[in-house]
Amino acid sequence: MKRQVFTADHEAFRATVRTFLDKEVTPHHERWEKDGIVSREAWLAAGRQGLLGLAVPEEYGGGGNADFRYSAVLTEEFTRAGASGLAVGLHNDIIGPYLTSLATDEQKRRWLPGFCTGETITAIAMTEPGAGSDLQGIRTAAEDRGDHWLLNGSKTFISNGILADLVVVVARTTPQGGAKGLSLLVVERGTPGFERGRNLDKVGQKAQDTAELFFDDVRVPKENLLGERDGAFVHLMNNLPQERLSIAVAAIAGAEYLLEITTRYVKEREAFGRPLAGLQHVRFEIAEMATECAVTRAFLDRCITDHDRGELDAVHASMAKWWATELQKRVADRCLQLHGGYGYMSEYRVAKAFTDGRIQTIYGGTTEIMKEIIGRSLLS
Repeated sequence: MKRQVFTADHEAFRATVRTFLDKEVTPHHERWEKDGIVSREAWLAAGRQGLLGLAVPEEYGGGGNADFRYSAVLTEEFTRAGASGLAVGLHNDIIGPYLTSLATDEQKRRWLPGFCTGETITAIAMTEPGAGSDLQGIRTAAEDRGDHWLLNGSKTFISNGILADLVVVVARTTPQGGAKGLSLLVVERGTPGFERGRNLDKVGQKAQDTAELFFDDVRVPKENLLGERDGAFVHLMNNLPQERLSIAVAAIAGAEYLLEITTRYVKEREAFGRPLAGLQHVRFEIAEMATECAVTRAFLDRCITDHDRGELDAVHASMAKWWATELQKRVADRCLQLHGGYGYMSEYRVAKAFTDGRIQTIYGGTTEIMKEIIGRSLLS
């Protein structure tokens, strides 16, 4: 089915993204995976190409275009290329909205130009060793000391944690914390007391630096409070639908690509004297995955359109996230099986997609949390 969501301008942008990936990312990605981190030069190259800060106003060096469909194109192409190391989607679609919607004019002048050039790499620090999806369980705390906040605590599983120059930290600013006692504080590279722990060894996404962060009596200037004091819970809830939609967009793109390469493989690979595609079981597997992908794509494209109109709610974003990521997981498993022993070899894209994609049902809110949000909305 021909997709209706994109215009000729979006497709021209897609060609630009593909050229960038072919030149600046794909030739280096294997080395980045061995290093456990991407080159900062890749971020600068993305900035030069105009791939960072798509929705940031032009006065700060951004693209000045809030059309989410451009972000969707970027996500789709990075996913198809297997470029899991360069976390442009995290930078643009998850952290960017906090800076553009909550930052003061002074903060925007300080942070957004570097955000758009790639000189300032960003991260958001929510998850803690004892608090994942449960934001009300956050223990990292900031004490009001008059002209600054005194921040103490730790975070884990922080994407871009090693490279980040600017970290948006979720912290308790009242003793009880919880929904009415969390704030967003921006901690900058080099601030005394701010330390990075291990670059964590993950199952997949090896090139994406994911770290532990530690805050020991970190003095955060009052002017680095992002948004309202004690208003972080509301800020986070307002931005989570886009984060979850972005993950879902990557998930369906990943599933479609796996189906594409597996379809080619079973046509070429022979068993018992004929191509695998000649076996009824294989045809049924391909038919089922193709149908599931087509149905999911229709729903995701509708969500993209609704979000671009400002009409996507948290419930439908949660539906998109859990359904698309679980589909990606199923498709990855079935496609690997159809590749047989070759599917288990790291040199095959299906193996890399299997391990890289496994996190999709976990970060951004687990499948179980997504179902809880949907269920509450229907039964409360």
